Amino acid sequence: MRRANPRQVGFICHSCASLPAQASRQPFPSRILSSAPRQIAQSSVWRSTPARWATSVSASRADAEADAEANEKAVPASTPRPLTDASQLANVAEDSCNKFLSVDGIPAKQLTAAALQSCLRAASALHPQLKRAEAQFKASASKLVSLGAERTGARVPIDAKLVDATSRISHAAYAIISNPNVEMTPEFLELYVAIQSQLGQPESLPAVFELYANKPKPVVKNGQIAYLKQNPNAAARAIEPAVADMALQAAIDAKNLDSALGIIEASYSLPAFKRQKLIKHGTAPAIGLATLPFGIFGLSTAYASYWQNTMDISTATGIGVAGISGYFLVIGSLGMIAKLSHKDQMKRVTWTPGTPLRYRWLREEERAALDKVACAWGFKEPWRHGEEMGPEWEGLKEYMGYRQMLLDRVEFMEEQQQQQQHQQHEAPSTEVTLALPMAVSVAPSTPPQQEIVDAEMSGVPAPEAEDGVAAPVEGQEEEEEEEEEEEIKSEVRDLQEDVDDDQAVFEHQLDSTM
Repeated sequence: MRRANPRQVGFICHSCASLPAQASRQPFPSRILSSAPRQIAQSSVWRSTPARWATSVSASRADAEADAEANEKAVPASTPRPLTDASQLANVAEDSCNKFLSVDGIPAKQLTAAALQSCLRAASALHPQLKRAEAQFKASASKLVSLGAERTGARVPIDAKLVDATSRISHAAYAIISNPNVEMTPEFLELYVAIQSQLGQPESLPAVFELYANKPKPVVKNGQIAYLKQNPNAAARAIEPAVADMALQAAIDAKNLDSALGIIEASYSLPAFKRQKLIKHGTAPAIGLATLPFGIFGLSTAYASYWQNTMDISTATGIGVAGISGYFLVIGSLGMIAKLSHKDQMKRVTWTPGTPLRYRWLREEERAALDKVACAWGFKEPWRHGEEMGPEWEGLKEYMGYRQMLLDRVEFMEEQQQQQQHQQHEAPSTEVTLALPMAVSVAPSTPPQQEIVDAEMSGVPAPEAEDGVAAPVEGQEEEEEEEEEEEIKSEVRDLQEDVDDDQAVFEHQLDSTM
């Protein structure tokens, strides 16, 4: 700490601080006489300051210790210790469910949300324990057993208390959401899906999705509860893509193929989902397409009136309408075809040839969900795609066939394409290797022409072929060619004579008829 100035510490107020300045104006003798008492006073004040400083420091330390003790006493009261026991968490969820079900009449939305949030908190607190138990099983069990459990979707053997608590929390949430007096809203459905996702229990999600679409709405009429029937195909009854994706991921994590396909059928495949997509993504393009003719006519009129002077207004307007309409028609058609037929996002599931483009656009989320399921249940290695076997895989392929989809289309598989290209590169080389021995075997059978000429000049008979037949001589070959030409010419002359005879007969008959 910086050393304090004695002069500053000794001053008590500003009036005292001004005294030395006044004393400096006094005569020299008087200043000498008055300096001694002032020094004594300053030294006495300086000696008293350490005690005052020490007392203030000790007081501040005492206050800090008192505040710390008060905070330590207040922390346990303000933040209660979270529950970690599985049975206690299940009891909390069941108590909330029982209190909610004891309410008469139509419960308020806040009360329903509070009951579901209580179950969600219990499920979130139980989720780390479930993951820890699964990790311990995988660490203790053999690699083959863990892989078999992952492939078949078998339940990992965990503590019975955790299994019982998971089942109790799941049943409590289902009892709340399936109460006839509870109106199904997107918020409640999202909470329920989050609860089952944390617990790893996706078996009830397809039924709850169907309940969301078909559950009657409770209303109060004349003091009694009445239930209004809902239209399951209405766009308002469609399940949000984020909620459906969360439910599908929960089924994939649990390795439950039936639940995954049921979730897809109860969410992406329904007419309500397609109508909602059509309204969300098709309204703006439809409005633009409806207003396009007016814009084209306005541009054409402006072109005819202000941007040209070689034609009359009506002719220029017609030409402008035709040109602009043709441009938008061609470019718009190409853009729409490119948008609806792109396949970059497809991995293993593709559309069957001949599927209309409008169906592909409306059902793209369904195809993507099935593609996600196929990637989760099949081999992860791309070079092993297409080697999957088993009843579940065959059933999945057949199910996709009913939905106008193909699983592992050969021409779109990377490994198959590479094999075909490799075979195409190898095919010409095999043809060359097969042709070379034939050429080698045929070449020695005919003697060179130079040997024949040398034999004729020397008077030695020409060499014979391997089969004992004499090799042809050059003069003989020319004679044979001349004979063949003469035969051909004679045949042509005979044909010409026949044609002339027929023509003469025809003319004679024609003259006789005339």
